[in-house]
Amino acid sequence: MNGSLEMEVLVPQDEIAARVDALAERIAPTLGNDAIAICLLTGGLWFAADLTRALARLGRPVAFDALWLASYGDATVSGGRCEVRAGLQRPIAGHHALIVDDVFDTGLSLAEAVNHVRAAGAASVSTAVFARKPWPKPRPVTPDHVAWEAPARFLIGYGMDLAGAYRGLPYVAAVNEDDSQGAAGSLDNIA
Repeated sequence: MNGSLEMEVLVPQDEIAARVDALAERIAPTLGNDAIAICLLTGGLWFAADLTRALARLGRPVAFDALWLASYGDATVSGGRCEVRAGLQRPIAGHHALIVDDVFDTGLSLAEAVNHVRAAGAASVSTAVFARKPWPKPRPVTPDHVAWEAPARFLIGYGMDLAGAYRGLPYVAAVNEDDSQGAAGSLDNIA
């Protein structure tokens, strides 16, 4: 990635923190004492870390696990299928599961995660995403908790990437379509 990427910061770091705290306040009363947060890797890691800490500050510490799903690779659009690269590491049967992801667009990854966690025997499953983007097609699931309604733009930062780069930015930014095409292909394709 070159240093000349043009981006527009949409959600600065302090606003991310405020949105995560507000979301934790809405989620905390819904969690039982045996809840397990399940982070969808790799993009959900930043949001999951912040959300689980915010829940702990509210007296709702949760156990933690991760599920590694892949539907994008280094492309900017989903390939239309989702593969499980690494499954859950702890028993989930009988527990409440809170699936946590960075961005909700096609819904493919979140739907696969929900199915996977239900099949593992979770007593209940809820979902939380940091950003929900509008989508022109019906999606297989709807997230239960959303921190930010995002525009229909290509986003980077706070876990969201462009061909594997920019995930660690402490803010969410939109990238110009020309910049993203040069790195990984057209944004005009919709899975």
